[in-house]
Amino acid sequence: MADIIESNHKNPEDFYKSLKEKLEDHHDFPEEYLFKFIVPSDSEKVTEILKVFDGLQYTLANRESAKGKYTAVTIQCFVLDADQVIGIYKKVAETEGVMML
Repeated sequence: MADIIESNHKNPEDFYKSLKEKLEDHHDFPEEYLFKFIVPSDSEKVTEILKVFDGLQYTLANRESAKGKYTAVTIQCFVLDADQVIGIYKKVAETEGVMML
């Protein structure tokens, strides 16, 4: 299971419930949404994340850490609603070692 940065929730379902409320309060869907992830620098990990976005309209930016140990993956994607955002986060969370920001 992925690490969720700065989460005070005891379990993932509490986190996703809270996230959905925040998304619906602060976003006007449908819209472009910015996803940010950190993974160990391994092209297979980045590919696993990108597979989640297959069939979706998105732009991608990657940046390696100074020592090359991690890669920051930033994806701007057109999404229809908060449920789609959460679905994407849940699928990405299946990637071992990913940190979601």
